[in-house]
Amino acid sequence: MKILAIAAHPDDAEILCAGTLAKYAKLGHEVFICHVCDGSRGSKTHRQEEIAEIRRKEAIAAASLIGAKSLTAGIPDTEVVVDLESRLKIVDILRQADPELIITHSPDDYMTDHINVSRLVFEATYCANLVLVKTEHPPTTKLPFLYYMDSIAGLNFMPDEYVDITDTIEIKIKMMMEMKSQLGWLKDMHNSDAPEFIRTVARFRGFQAGADYAEAFTQKRMYPQGLTKRILP
Repeated sequence: MKILAIAAHPDDAEILCAGTLAKYAKLGHEVFICHVCDGSRGSKTHRQEEIAEIRRKEAIAAASLIGAKSLTAGIPDTEVVVDLESRLKIVDILRQADPELIITHSPDDYMTDHINVSRLVFEATYCANLVLVKTEHPPTTKLPFLYYMDSIAGLNFMPDEYVDITDTIEIKIKMMMEMKSQLGWLKDMHNSDAPEFIRTVARFRGFQAGADYAEAFTQKRMYPQGLTKRILP
């Protein structure tokens, strides 16, 4: 299969679903990771253009650890809005990957970029398959399954499914460690040590799932998809 994770900022997918993406990659599936935003406001020391360039390189490096392709919509941080222009940008991202499965933010996450990315991905999922919706790339060839990944720290999120990431927790942390510019930022802004945070949340979800470490998801149930088989690994 082709798997597309669409997150708001460079480091979101790495924090929230990279263990599952790594598991897909190990199983031989083709993985794409898209960061909708350019990361241009995630610093207190760099200018916007500088930090955007740094974070793009970090995103590519993190994706390369599992052989994934890194994509971006290039929208500045805090400027993701639900409008037609933004929807078409996401449609074109979907068309580049042509995935069987999309993973994106929970609709009830903690900040506007996350929430609006979630809404835009939902809107784009069906539109991307329509021949008469014109973008740079041709329409997708199928209607993908859509899953929402855990919210930050699991707040306001009730999982439907879990993925055992015991065998990929370390590569997930290595992917996050490629986001070097964000490690100090997260500590300063949220008093969060990134590796500890990732391990703690994965252990908590693991307790729920009966595994050492796990990631949590819900499926957006959409007609005409069948619901009789498991999509997650």
